[in-house]
Amino acid sequence: MFSHIMLGATDIEASKRFYDATLGALGYGPGVIDPKGRVFYITDTGLFALSTPIDGQPATAGNGSTIGFSAPSVEASDAWHAAGLANGGTDCEDPPGVRESNMGAIYLAYLRDPSGNKICTLLRV
Repeated sequence: MFSHIMLGATDIEASKRFYDATLGALGYGPGVIDPKGRVFYITDTGLFALSTPIDGQPATAGNGSTIGFSAPSVEASDAWHAAGLANGGTDCEDPPGVRESNMGAIYLAYLRDPSGNKICTLLRV
């Protein structure tokens, strides 16, 4: 359904360190910076990118927005969470763990990135 997701970042270098660490915990390689200073994480199924806003205004986090990354295992999700906290992220929501939902049991871990964007990992268990 999605071709790409791009988030605004106030500090590209801090955001790149954060996402290199967290996405690295999920098995992805480091982001690539293009000539315009944007960071791209390219996979076979889509693209995740970071950019300072082109209007020159500060990046802001979307209130009520969450971007979820698929996790291959509980261990990878926990490593993602720990890497995020160690690289400028902050805890939000409940601690990592299993939640029951209408879709069955899911393992979730939540963070806010250095620019305040809410992200999570999800694993159906």
